Amino acid sequence: MPVKTALITGITGQDGSYLAELLLAKGYTVHGIVRHASSLIANTSRLDAVYQDPHDAERRLFLHKGDVTDAGLLNNLVRDIEPDEVYNLAAQSHVRVSFDLPDYTANVTALGAIRLLEAVRAARIDAKVYQASTSEMFGTAAPPQSETTGFHPRSPYGVAKLFAHWATVNYRESYDMFAVSGIAFNHESPRRGETFVTRKITRAVARIAAGLEKKVYLGNLDAVRDWGYAPEYAEAMWLTLQHGAPDDYVIATGRPATVREFAEAAFAHAGLDWRDHIEHDERYERPAEVPALVGDPAKIEREIGWKARVHWDELARVMVDADRAALSG
Repeated sequence: MPVKTALITGITGQDGSYLAELLLAKGYTVHGIVRHASSLIANTSRLDAVYQDPHDAERRLFLHKGDVTDAGLLNNLVRDIEPDEVYNLAAQSHVRVSFDLPDYTANVTALGAIRLLEAVRAARIDAKVYQASTSEMFGTAAPPQSETTGFHPRSPYGVAKLFAHWATVNYRESYDMFAVSGIAFNHESPRRGETFVTRKITRAVARIAAGLEKKVYLGNLDAVRDWGYAPEYAEAMWLTLQHGAPDDYVIATGRPATVREFAEAAFAHAGLDWRDHIEHDERYERPAEVPALVGDPAKIEREIGWKARVHWDELARVMVDADRAALSG
Protein backbone atom coordinates (compact mmCIF):
# COMPACT_ATOMS: atom_id res chain seq x y z
CA MET A 1 0.00 0.00 0.00
CA PRO A 2 1.43 3.44 -0.93
CA VAL A 3 2.49 5.71 1.92
CA LYS A 4 -0.07 8.44 2.59
CA THR A 5 0.92 12.08 2.93
CA ALA A 6 -0.78 14.52 5.27
CA LEU A 7 -0.52 18.29 5.67
CA ILE A 8 -1.30 19.76 9.10
CA THR A 9 -1.71 23.45 9.81
CA GLY A 10 -1.26 24.29 13.47
CA ILE A 11 1.02 21.28 13.89
CA THR A 12 2.87 22.76 16.88
CA GLY A 13 -0.31 23.17 18.91
CA GLN A 14 -1.87 20.67 21.29
CA ASP A 15 -4.04 18.95 18.68
CA GLY A 16 -1.51 19.18 15.88
CA SER A 17 1.21 17.48 17.90
CA TYR A 18 -1.03 14.58 18.93
CA LEU A 19 -2.31 14.21 15.37
CA ALA A 20 1.24 14.21 13.98
CA GLU A 21 2.20 11.43 16.40
CA LEU A 22 -0.86 9.41 15.42
CA LEU A 23 -0.27 9.75 11.66
CA LEU A 24 3.45 8.98 11.91
CA ALA A 25 2.62 5.85 13.91
CA LYS A 26 0.31 4.82 11.06
CA GLY A 27 3.11 5.20 8.52
CA TYR A 28 2.17 8.58 7.03
CA THR A 29 4.58 11.16 5.76
CA VAL A 30 3.59 14.33 7.61
CA HIS A 31 4.11 17.94 6.58
CA GLY A 32 3.34 20.75 8.98
CA ILE A 33 3.17 24.53 8.70
CA VAL A 34 5.00 26.31 11.52
CA ARG A 35 4.37 29.96 12.29
CA HIS A 36 7.49 31.76 13.49
CA ALA A 37 7.31 34.30 16.30
CA SER A 38 9.27 37.56 16.42
CA SER A 39 12.15 35.64 17.99
CA LEU A 40 12.47 33.78 14.67
CA ILE A 41 12.53 30.55 16.66
CA ALA A 42 9.59 28.23 16.16
CA ASN A 43 8.16 26.60 19.29
CA THR A 44 8.22 22.92 18.37
CA SER A 45 8.47 21.58 21.92
CA ARG A 46 5.22 19.62 21.61
CA LEU A 47 6.77 17.71 18.71
CA ASP A 48 9.91 16.68 20.59
CA ALA A 49 8.78 13.06 20.81
CA VAL A 50 8.55 12.71 17.02
CA TYR A 51 10.93 15.34 15.68
CA GLN A 52 13.72 13.73 13.71
CA ASP A 53 17.21 14.60 12.59
CA PRO A 54 16.75 16.75 9.46
CA HIS A 55 19.65 14.86 7.86
CA ASP A 56 18.01 11.46 8.38
CA ALA A 57 17.10 10.08 4.95
CA GLU A 58 14.25 8.07 6.46
CA ARG A 59 12.51 10.96 8.19
CA ARG A 60 8.80 11.39 7.56
CA LEU A 61 8.11 14.66 9.37
CA PHE A 62 8.72 17.91 7.51
CA LEU A 63 8.09 21.40 8.89
CA HIS A 64 7.56 24.42 6.64
CA LYS A 65 7.78 28.06 7.71
CA GLY A 66 4.64 30.10 7.16
CA ASP A 67 1.04 30.47 8.23
CA VAL A 68 -2.50 30.42 6.88
CA THR A 69 -2.58 34.18 6.25
CA ASP A 70 -0.30 33.59 3.22
CA ALA A 71 -2.38 32.32 0.30
CA GLY A 72 0.65 32.02 -1.97
CA LEU A 73 2.45 29.76 0.47
CA LEU A 74 -0.61 27.53 0.88
CA ASN A 75 -1.11 27.26 -2.89
CA ASN A 76 2.52 26.36 -3.50
CA LEU A 77 2.75 23.92 -0.61
CA VAL A 78 -0.43 22.02 -1.49
CA ARG A 79 0.62 21.86 -5.15
CA ASP A 80 4.12 20.61 -4.33
CA ILE A 81 3.21 18.13 -1.59
CA GLU A 82 -0.01 16.80 -3.16
CA PRO A 83 -1.29 15.56 0.22
CA ASP A 84 -3.82 12.79 0.56
CA GLU A 85 -5.23 14.41 3.70
CA VAL A 86 -5.24 18.02 4.91
CA TYR A 87 -6.00 18.95 8.52
CA ASN A 88 -6.70 22.62 9.22
CA LEU A 89 -6.00 23.07 12.93
CA ALA A 90 -4.52 26.57 12.68
CA ALA A 91 -6.41 29.26 14.57
CA GLN A 92 -6.22 32.05 17.08
CA SER A 93 -8.07 29.77 19.44
CA HIS A 94 -8.28 31.61 22.75
CA VAL A 95 -11.85 32.84 23.16
CA ARG A 96 -11.10 35.66 25.61
CA VAL A 97 -8.20 36.92 23.47
CA SER A 98 -10.45 37.04 20.40
CA PHE A 99 -12.34 39.95 21.95
CA ASP A 100 -9.08 41.89 22.12
CA LEU A 101 -7.85 40.80 18.67
CA PRO A 102 -10.98 40.35 16.54
CA ASP A 103 -9.38 41.33 13.23
CA TYR A 104 -6.41 39.01 13.69
CA THR A 105 -8.72 36.21 14.84
CA ALA A 106 -10.85 36.58 11.71
CA ASN A 107 -7.83 36.68 9.40
CA VAL A 108 -6.32 33.49 10.78
CA THR A 109 -9.34 31.49 11.90
CA ALA A 110 -11.92 32.41 9.25
CA LEU A 111 -10.02 33.48 6.14
CA GLY A 112 -7.22 31.00 6.77
CA ALA A 113 -9.68 28.16 6.32
CA ILE A 114 -11.02 29.43 3.01
CA ARG A 115 -7.48 30.08 1.73
CA LEU A 116 -6.62 26.45 2.45
CA LEU A 117 -9.82 25.11 0.88
CA GLU A 118 -9.15 27.19 -2.21
CA ALA A 119 -5.56 25.96 -2.38
CA VAL A 120 -6.78 22.35 -2.40
CA ARG A 121 -9.45 23.11 -5.00
CA ALA A 122 -7.05 25.01 -7.26
CA ALA A 123 -4.44 22.23 -7.10
CA ARG A 124 -7.00 19.81 -8.56
CA ILE A 125 -5.93 17.02 -6.23
CA ASP A 126 -8.09 14.37 -4.65
CA ALA A 127 -7.31 15.37 -1.06
CA LYS A 128 -9.56 14.88 1.94
CA VAL A 129 -9.88 17.98 4.12
CA TYR A 130 -10.60 18.18 7.85
CA GLN A 131 -11.73 21.52 9.28
CA ALA A 132 -11.42 21.94 13.04
CA SER A 133 -14.76 23.48 13.97
CA THR A 134 -15.71 24.19 17.57
CA SER A 135 -18.52 24.00 20.09
CA GLU A 136 -18.12 27.78 20.57
CA MET A 137 -20.18 28.15 17.38
CA PHE A 138 -23.24 27.07 19.38
CA GLY A 139 -22.89 29.85 21.94
CA THR A 140 -26.22 30.31 23.71
CA ALA A 141 -27.98 27.36 21.98
CA ALA A 142 -29.54 25.08 24.58
CA PRO A 143 -27.58 21.91 25.39
CA PRO A 144 -27.08 19.19 24.48
CA GLN A 145 -25.84 20.43 21.11
CA SER A 146 -25.74 18.19 18.05
CA GLU A 147 -25.07 18.56 14.33
CA THR A 148 -28.61 19.89 13.83
CA THR A 149 -28.53 22.47 16.63
CA GLY A 150 -28.73 26.09 15.50
CA PHE A 151 -25.63 28.27 15.90
CA HIS A 152 -25.40 31.44 18.00
CA PRO A 153 -21.70 32.26 18.58
CA ARG A 154 -20.85 34.70 21.37
CA SER A 155 -17.26 35.71 20.57
CA PRO A 156 -15.17 36.81 17.59
CA TYR A 157 -13.54 33.38 17.79
CA GLY A 158 -16.90 31.60 17.55
CA VAL A 159 -17.98 33.84 14.66
CA ALA A 160 -14.70 33.21 12.79
CA LYS A 161 -15.02 29.46 13.30
CA LEU A 162 -18.59 29.54 12.03
CA PHE A 163 -17.39 31.24 8.84
CA ALA A 164 -14.78 28.49 8.39
CA HIS A 165 -17.35 25.81 9.14
CA TRP A 166 -19.81 27.04 6.52
CA ALA A 167 -17.00 27.58 4.02
CA THR A 168 -16.12 23.90 4.43
CA VAL A 169 -19.73 22.86 3.88
CA ASN A 170 -19.93 25.16 0.84
CA TYR A 171 -16.79 23.73 -0.79
CA ARG A 172 -18.07 20.20 -0.15
CA GLU A 173 -21.38 20.95 -1.81
CA SER A 174 -20.08 23.21 -4.59
CA TYR A 175 -16.98 21.32 -5.69
CA ASP A 176 -17.73 17.78 -4.49
CA MET A 177 -14.73 17.93 -2.17
CA PHE A 178 -14.24 15.40 0.60
CA ALA A 179 -14.41 18.08 3.29
CA VAL A 180 -15.32 17.28 6.89
CA SER A 181 -16.08 19.64 9.76
CA GLY A 182 -15.38 18.14 13.16
CA ILE A 183 -17.28 20.19 15.74
CA ALA A 184 -15.01 19.47 18.67
CA PHE A 185 -16.07 20.34 22.17
CA ASN A 186 -13.44 21.32 24.75
CA HIS A 187 -10.55 18.89 24.80
CA GLU A 188 -7.52 19.18 27.04
CA SER A 189 -4.23 17.52 27.93
CA PRO A 190 -0.89 18.23 29.59
CA ARG A 191 0.04 19.98 26.32
CA ARG A 192 -2.76 22.54 26.65
CA GLY A 193 -1.61 26.16 26.65
CA GLU A 194 -1.14 27.61 30.12
CA THR A 195 -3.66 30.43 29.57
CA PHE A 196 -6.58 28.00 29.04
CA VAL A 197 -8.64 27.50 32.18
CA THR A 198 -8.09 23.75 32.68
CA ARG A 199 -4.32 23.99 32.36
CA LYS A 200 -4.29 27.18 34.41
CA ILE A 201 -6.00 25.23 37.18
CA THR A 202 -3.83 22.09 37.04
CA ARG A 203 -0.61 24.08 36.79
CA ALA A 204 -1.70 26.13 39.82
CA VAL A 205 -2.46 22.93 41.74
CA ALA A 206 1.07 21.69 41.07
CA ARG A 207 2.65 24.97 42.15
CA ILE A 208 0.45 25.35 45.23
CA ALA A 209 1.14 21.75 46.31
CA ALA A 210 4.86 22.51 45.95
CA GLY A 211 4.56 25.63 48.10
CA LEU A 212 5.38 28.00 45.22
CA GLU A 213 2.01 29.76 45.10
CA LYS A 214 -1.04 30.21 47.29
CA LYS A 215 -3.80 31.42 44.96
CA VAL A 216 -5.07 31.16 41.39
CA TYR A 217 -7.42 33.76 39.88
CA LEU A 218 -10.27 32.63 37.63
CA GLY A 219 -13.32 34.03 35.89
CA ASN A 220 -16.74 32.38 35.64
CA LEU A 221 -16.77 29.24 37.80
CA ASP A 222 -20.34 28.38 36.79
CA ALA A 223 -19.61 27.87 33.09
CA VAL A 224 -20.52 24.33 32.03
CA ARG A 225 -18.29 22.54 29.55
CA ASP A 226 -17.88 19.10 27.99
CA TRP A 227 -14.19 18.30 28.48
CA GLY A 228 -12.48 15.40 26.70
CA TYR A 229 -8.92 14.14 26.20
CA ALA A 230 -7.06 15.66 23.24
CA PRO A 231 -5.26 12.51 21.99
CA GLU A 232 -8.64 10.80 21.62
CA TYR A 233 -9.97 13.78 19.68
CA ALA A 234 -7.00 13.58 17.30
CA GLU A 235 -8.01 9.99 16.63
CA ALA A 236 -11.57 11.14 15.91
CA MET A 237 -10.26 13.67 13.36
CA TRP A 238 -8.41 10.94 11.50
CA LEU A 239 -11.35 8.53 11.62
CA THR A 240 -13.74 11.04 10.04
CA LEU A 241 -11.49 11.19 6.96
CA GLN A 242 -11.45 7.39 6.68
CA HIS A 243 -15.23 7.22 6.48
CA GLY A 244 -16.95 6.54 3.19
CA ALA A 245 -18.50 10.00 2.75
CA PRO A 246 -17.77 13.46 4.15
CA ASP A 247 -20.09 15.03 6.71
CA ASP A 248 -20.13 17.12 9.89
CA TYR A 249 -19.59 15.46 13.27
CA VAL A 250 -19.84 16.59 16.87
CA ILE A 251 -16.84 15.28 18.81
CA ALA A 252 -17.66 15.23 22.52
CA THR A 253 -17.98 13.10 25.63
CA GLY A 254 -21.57 14.09 26.43
CA ARG A 255 -20.64 14.46 30.13
CA PRO A 256 -20.66 18.05 31.43
CA ALA A 257 -19.00 19.71 34.41
CA THR A 258 -18.65 23.25 35.68
CA VAL A 259 -15.30 25.00 35.95
CA ARG A 260 -15.83 24.77 39.71
CA GLU A 261 -16.25 20.98 39.55
CA PHE A 262 -13.13 20.59 37.42
CA ALA A 263 -11.17 22.74 39.87
CA GLU A 264 -12.52 20.81 42.85
CA ALA A 265 -11.42 17.49 41.29
CA ALA A 266 -7.99 18.84 40.38
CA PHE A 267 -7.27 20.27 43.84
CA ALA A 268 -8.68 17.19 45.60
CA HIS A 269 -6.32 14.95 43.61
CA ALA A 270 -3.43 16.81 45.29
CA GLY A 271 -5.08 16.68 48.72
CA LEU A 272 -6.10 20.34 48.63
CA ASP A 273 -9.40 22.17 49.10
CA TRP A 274 -10.09 24.41 46.11
CA ARG A 275 -11.95 26.91 48.29
CA ASP A 276 -8.70 27.83 50.02
CA HIS A 277 -6.90 28.72 46.80
CA ILE A 278 -9.28 30.10 44.14
CA GLU A 279 -10.16 33.78 43.89
CA HIS A 280 -12.50 35.41 41.38
CA ASP A 281 -11.09 38.02 39.01
CA GLU A 282 -13.51 39.82 36.70
CA ARG A 283 -10.71 40.44 34.19
CA TYR A 284 -11.11 36.82 33.11
CA GLU A 285 -14.84 37.17 32.43
CA ARG A 286 -15.90 37.33 28.79
CA PRO A 287 -17.90 40.32 27.50
CA ALA A 288 -20.51 37.78 26.35
CA GLU A 289 -20.59 34.54 28.30
CA VAL A 290 -21.47 31.09 26.98
CA PRO A 291 -23.25 29.34 29.85
CA ALA A 292 -23.27 25.69 28.79
CA LEU A 293 -21.67 23.63 26.02
CA VAL A 294 -22.50 19.93 26.17
CA GLY A 295 -22.11 17.78 23.08
CA ASP A 296 -24.32 14.99 21.77
CA PRO A 297 -21.84 12.49 20.24
CA ALA A 298 -24.48 10.01 19.06
CA LYS A 299 -23.76 10.52 15.35
CA ILE A 300 -20.00 9.99 15.48
CA GLU A 301 -20.46 7.02 17.80
CA ARG A 302 -22.99 5.47 15.43
CA GLU A 303 -21.43 6.24 12.03
CA ILE A 304 -17.70 6.38 12.77
CA GLY A 305 -17.44 4.12 15.81
CA TRP A 306 -15.54 6.66 17.91
CA LYS A 307 -16.40 7.06 21.59
CA ALA A 308 -14.68 9.11 24.28
CA ARG A 309 -13.01 7.01 26.97
CA VAL A 310 -11.49 9.68 29.24
CA HIS A 311 -13.93 12.08 30.92
CA TRP A 312 -13.45 15.34 32.80
CA ASP A 313 -12.72 13.94 36.27
CA GLU A 314 -10.04 11.53 35.05
CA LEU A 315 -8.71 14.25 32.76
CA ALA A 316 -8.21 16.57 35.75
CA ARG A 317 -6.16 13.88 37.49
CA VAL A 318 -4.05 13.19 34.38
CA MET A 319 -3.24 16.88 33.94
CA VAL A 320 -2.43 17.44 37.62
CA ASP A 321 -0.08 14.44 37.65
CA ALA A 322 1.69 15.70 34.52
CA ASP A 323 2.10 19.24 35.88
CA ARG A 324 3.41 17.98 39.22
CA ALA A 325 5.86 15.65 37.46
CA ALA A 326 7.06 18.47 35.20
CA LEU A 327 7.59 20.74 38.20
CA SER A 328 9.55 18.16 40.16
CA GLY A 329 11.57 16.86 37.26
